[in-house]
Amino acid sequence: MKTFYSNALAAALAAAFAAGGALAQSNTPGGNGPSVSTTVPATPGAKTAGVKPAKVAHGDRKFMTKVAAEGMYEVEVAKLAAGKASSPELKTFANMMVDDHTKANAELAQLAGSRGVELPAALSHGQRRDLEKMGKRSGDQFDREFAKEVGLKDHKKDIKAFEKESGKAKDPELKAWVDKTLPTLRAHLDAATKLPQNQGKG
Repeated sequence: MKTFYSNALAAALAAAFAAGGALAQSNTPGGNGPSVSTTVPATPGAKTAGVKPAKVAHGDRKFMTKVAAEGMYEVEVAKLAAGKASSPELKTFANMMVDDHTKANAELAQLAGSRGVELPAALSHGQRRDLEKMGKRSGDQFDREFAKEVGLKDHKKDIKAFEKESGKAKDPELKAWVDKTLPTLRAHLDAATKLPQNQGKG
């Protein structure tokens, strides 16, 4: 009787190991059964397979691409000023621009990605030319030109475009981003008017 139970137990264990081996093979890529999924989970902001991005109105799409290009240029020219300006006030202003515009650009890129809108990946030929032209300036001449062209003119233009988009944006999330970013642009313009290089200019 003892021998019978020993043989039965051995047979049961052998069957269990055989089943376990078959299961492991079926879950291995290349096995006969379903393979284990090796798909990496989607990261936040990535496109999800089978999910169509929200439709974007032509005006909203045009605004996003235009603002993304301008925002990219403003970060690059502000980086230039942060290292090249001779005025400490202008350096502080430039560093503020780099921080705030970099953050706004990243938020816009995430929104555009969720909508399937492709934004510019690099500066345009004209922007590169303007950046090179600014880089050839030095000393007080550089400070005055940056303060006037970027500090005043560019921010006035930005604010006008953002205010217009705020009133006509079709995408509610884009409108929310515009309304969130506008106070920062106005603060930049206010700071620019107080720069020594812009005293007496409006």
